[in-house]
Amino acid sequence: MKDNPLKKVGTLGQSIWLDYIRRNLIVSGKLKHLIEEDGLRGMTSNPSIFEKAIADSHDYDEDIQGMVREGKSIKAIYESISQQDVQSAADQFRPLYDKTNGRLFC
Repeated sequence: MKDNPLKKVGTLGQSIWLDYIRRNLIVSGKLKHLIEEDGLRGMTSNPSIFEKAIADSHDYDEDIQGMVREGKSIKAIYESISQQDVQSAADQFRPLYDKTNGRLFC
């Protein structure tokens, strides 16, 4: 089996992060695979990233429709969606955090 180039970068003191988040990445197991098999060490998010994730997929439609029916504000909907996804991603990174004692390089 060939060496994984992303893991190899880690041996040089670099920490690979993903500037992207989307619910399907988390629930499909792809994020877990990126962490465990490809050496992903973190990810970032911001309102623009979530805007793209929401607009470019149907991952959030059911949640949004439910919160609209409940009368939630746009801000409350965004906060609920983003907090849920960030927490879910953090949960995926937890074993790595524990294994490395919170260090990015390992």
